[in-house]
Formats: sequence, structure tokens, C-alpha cells
Amino acid sequence: MQYRTVQDVMTRDVVVARRETTFKEIAGLFHRNGITAVPVVDDRGRPVGIVSEADLIRKEASLLDEGHPVFRWLHPHEHYRAEGEIAEEMMTSPVVTARADWTLVEAARVMHRKKLKRLPVINEDGQLSGIVSRSDLLQPFLRDDASIREEITHDLLLDTLWLPADAVHVTVDDGIVALTGTVERKSLIPIIEGMCRSLDGVVAVRQTLGTSSTTPTST
Repeated sequence: MQYRTVQDVMTRDVVVARRETTFKEIAGLFHRNGITAVPVVDDRGRPVGIVSEADLIRKEASLLDEGHPVFRWLHPHEHYRAEGEIAEEMMTSPVVTARADWTLVEAARVMHRKKLKRLPVINEDGQLSGIVSRSDLLQPFLRDDASIREEITHDLLLDTLWLPADAVHVTVDDGIVALTGTVERKSLIPIIEGMCRSLDGVVAVRQTLGTSSTTPTST
């Protein structure tokens, strides 16, 4: 069995900004590429921050107050237009990053704990190699039921646990796995259930497995 990692779902061709990239240039990157955030990288390609749409909106909102006629009269030499703002002044820094070999669960936990929508992915040298978003982490759940059932039946039950082909009956409906049948040892039941839960695309596992000497138990 193979478990997906960040490198399996991340975007590799990442649109980036530099420290000196202006407000308008970043807004143009968002518009042309259909994105809502860009990592900011240094001269060695290492992420030093990230600028999102929220950062641009926040900056624009602050400029509205400065644009009031009274403010202009009091401060006639101030610059009011957004072109003067650069990425280094708007970015969130330091930036939280991920590694390509992280499991999707690891990435999801970091996003949830830090309340982030995306994570730049770095290589061993700390250089940007991709970016992963919350929608990327949901890709495994788009997997069809037939392929999930095939992996459980053949890769897990037959090839890994060496169970008889007719020992466990597997059905999958919208990612929900149902297991029925009997196994030789009761200790196998939580192992089977746990392994099924860990597979890509599995939403839940419902089992009524028993052993040859006991009545079925359900979860």
C-alpha cells in the first residue's frame, strides 16, 4: 500500500513574488494566474514570506483613510497610491512551510493548527519546490469507490494480511467502507479497521467482523 504525500498533490510550477514586487504587480499576478496568494522568495529561491488577497485588501483599506481630503490637506507630500507598497512590507513572515515527503495528514494538521489555507513546500536546501493548498489535500477523497475496494481486497487483505479471499466481504459507498465476515483472531479486527481508515479516499469504516468462535462485533 502507498500513502500519498505532499509531493503527490502539490503545485510545482509556483508563481512567486520578490521582496520588491509592488502591490499592483502582485494584484496582476493574482488576476492572470487565478490565484489568491504568492510566496515571496529571496535571491536563492527560499521563501521568506507570503502575500495573500487578504493582505492586499487590508493594505487597500488602510489607504482609504489616508485618501480622505482632510488627510491630504494635512499631509500634502504623502504618497497615497498603492503602487508604492511592496511585498516585503505586506507579507506574512516568517512563513510556515512543509516538506515534500510529509503525509497529507501531517500537512493538514499544520494547516489546521496554524489556521492556514496553503503551505509553501521546500526542499532540503530550503528552496521553494511547490505549494500545497487545502483543496489539494482533499484530492484523495475524489478517488472512486471501485479503486478503494480493489486496494482493500487485494493489497490489504490478500497481499498484506494474507487472509483467505472469502474471509472478509468489502463494499464501498461514497468512500464509506463496510466490512463483513469472519477472521481467525479477534486481534485482527482493529488492525484491519485501522488500515482501512488510513487509505486514501476512505471517509469512514463500518465493520461487523467476527471470529470463527465469536459473534460479530460492530463499530
